[in-house]
Amino acid sequence: MNSIAISGLRKRFGATLALDGMSFTVQPGQVTGFVGPNGAGKSTTMRIILGLDAPDAGSALIGGRVYGTLRRPLCRVGALLDAGALQPGRTGRNHLLWLARSQGLPARRADEVTALVGLESAIGRRGGGYSLGMRQRLGMAAALLGDPPVLILDEPFNGMDPEGIVWMRGFLRSLGAEGRSVLVSSHLMGELEDTADHLVIVGRGQVIADTTVTDLIAAASGDRVTVRTSAAPVAAAVLADAGASVAALGPDVLTISGLSSERIVALLAGHPVPFAEVSAHRATLEEAYLELTQEAVEYRAAVQVRR
Repeated sequence: MNSIAISGLRKRFGATLALDGMSFTVQPGQVTGFVGPNGAGKSTTMRIILGLDAPDAGSALIGGRVYGTLRRPLCRVGALLDAGALQPGRTGRNHLLWLARSQGLPARRADEVTALVGLESAIGRRGGGYSLGMRQRLGMAAALLGDPPVLILDEPFNGMDPEGIVWMRGFLRSLGAEGRSVLVSSHLMGELEDTADHLVIVGRGQVIADTTVTDLIAAASGDRVTVRTSAAPVAAAVLADAGASVAALGPDVLTISGLSSERIVALLAGHPVPFAEVSAHRATLEEAYLELTQEAVEYRAAVQVRR
């Protein structure tokens, strides 16, 4: 099976414990989002998977094997860790040809992956003149040269314009749908919400949550109800008197806990209080992520109070 299996990874850099028993699995046929605050251990984990760092303990296996034992590794694992890692004086096409030749792949494969990522018009230009978004596309092309069943991508949305983000989102989903194991790290929760099937959330070198995007959002949404009303203060008072917990999300939006949607409608209609919407609250992936990682943030800005 072409899965990625991480088991009990530990890694220390001097006094810093980067990984503290990291364990999770990336399954074929889906996109797995790999998220966490800065310093959570994401980059270290990816580097260990690809044999760039050695763990102090534990294992990282691709299809049951350590990366360093793979023959023609680009045909087993495609990786994009640093979009800037190319020789600036070399054209994009020569960059791909050089990688293809190192793996015994035909030159035509460079042209095929160029077309896949939509870089035909720029592939003859020197890499030093590429924008970050173009470098991301070139990096994706390089990762796909060997048509690998496993992909490991670090922040692939960085530097993309809106059109590029839409393309990347759909492209990653299509790669997962083809049966590949796709591991994607990103700080853009909105993009992962529309891209990933599964999430591994980490903090301080450990796994905090290992779940589907659907289940995580459902858990974060809880039993809360969103109410939109032009008379928010009155509605809040009525519902609080009935035992609800009320929080204001805006001048005309309330979040209610402790009462069903049906009971809220009856209370507002009975007083009467005008309302435009009463609906089950759906948390965003960003809300769910921030709630889970609030104790794992290493760097936090101080709140400034204006006088």
